[in-house]
Amino acid sequence: MKPMPLRRKPDNPSSVDIFQILTETKEKEKRKQKEELLAPLNVKEFFTEGTISINKRTCQGVECKLCLKACPTNALYWKAGEVGIAEELCIYCGACVLYCIVDDCIRIARKRVIGEVEIFSKPRDFVTLQNDINTRKRVKTIIDLFSEAQKTEQVGRKTQKKWKRKSLLGLPFFLQKLWNI
Repeated sequence: MKPMPLRRKPDNPSSVDIFQILTETKEKEKRKQKEELLAPLNVKEFFTEGTISINKRTCQGVECKLCLKACPTNALYWKAGEVGIAEELCIYCGACVLYCIVDDCIRIARKRVIGEVEIFSKPRDFVTLQNDINTRKRVKTIIDLFSEAQKTEQVGRKTQKKWKRKSLLGLPFFLQKLWNI
């Protein structure tokens, strides 16, 4: 029996990957549809992609329906005795997880624009995540303010040296101007 010849990829670098083109086109259409659906709600999207799932075994939706009330885009809805998800409407904000009375019932995995992936399924995890994000923002603000203060202090020291040179009677120059000395 003859061995089968191996298939080679074409050496032509201009070969087209049709699967990738179709995937990108589908993603663009999905994003456009989502933007159109969310436009009337004036909801801003913070996450590039994500998933949401509900554990039907632990869900107490018949008794509470709190997640339905909490969803700002109405991506969660009631259908045939259980909670349904309209993925194209979900913005992965986490409000449903925060309001859910059962831990590990609703699970959200989302990806931020910077590439950071966040996964949570308990209100406590959500609150901790938000606290961490806010802490990072506060630290960044403090670092920015501190660096500005250092720059201002350096400029102030240079200005003080100028004032000392111009001072008479040991008073800074601005006080001499103020008192007309």
